[in-house]
Amino acid sequence: MQLVALATNPYCRHDFFGPISMGMAWNLIGIGAAASALLMSMPLQAAEDLEPGAPELTSRLERLLDSVAVPKPVQKRDQRTPQKTVLTPAEIREVSLPVPAAILPPPKLKPVPAVVRVLTGEASWYGPGFYGNRTANGEIYRPGTMTAAHRTLPFGTKVRVTNLWNGRTAVIRINDRGPFIDHRVIDLGHGAASHLGLTASGIAQVKLEVLR
Repeated sequence: MQLVALATNPYCRHDFFGPISMGMAWNLIGIGAAASALLMSMPLQAAEDLEPGAPELTSRLERLLDSVAVPKPVQKRDQRTPQKTVLTPAEIREVSLPVPAAILPPPKLKPVPAVVRVLTGEASWYGPGFYGNRTANGEIYRPGTMTAAHRTLPFGTKVRVTNLWNGRTAVIRINDRGPFIDHRVIDLGHGAASHLGLTASGIAQVKLEVLR
């Protein structure tokens, strides 16, 4: 009857050695855990109870402890705080800014007058007997004026006159009418004749360039 009760009891199981109750099983598990903890603490207890006269065991324990690498705490950098870079005096150099170049105004170019007509022929000049008289356009004729007389060119027309005998050139203004000799193309005033170098000869072969 006792065996039947043990077999039907839910808190009892059969083992190799016979029926064992659950309480006994838990007691056995507790005894095993205590034995394991005791075995794990025995090396430390033995190391604490070592006498100074055991150098070999002490050195082995020291080597074992030294071989264990202790991780160092990693310092986290604050991402919001910028890192300051300190430069040495050798790394610091002066930066010279380029000097801006002076901006010069564009040069004023005189427009080159266009040549609208070219004539060649003989030129003469008039002077001493006409000083003080009025020219055809009403001006008073004076010595030294850079003017000339032409038969058809409008008053105020500018003409570049080149002395083909010596290469001299002068720009004169038409303000009178003449010459009245058929084969001559222009009659120069005193200033124009002096500049072209024909006052001594009185006449010269010239080229006329009518300017616009």
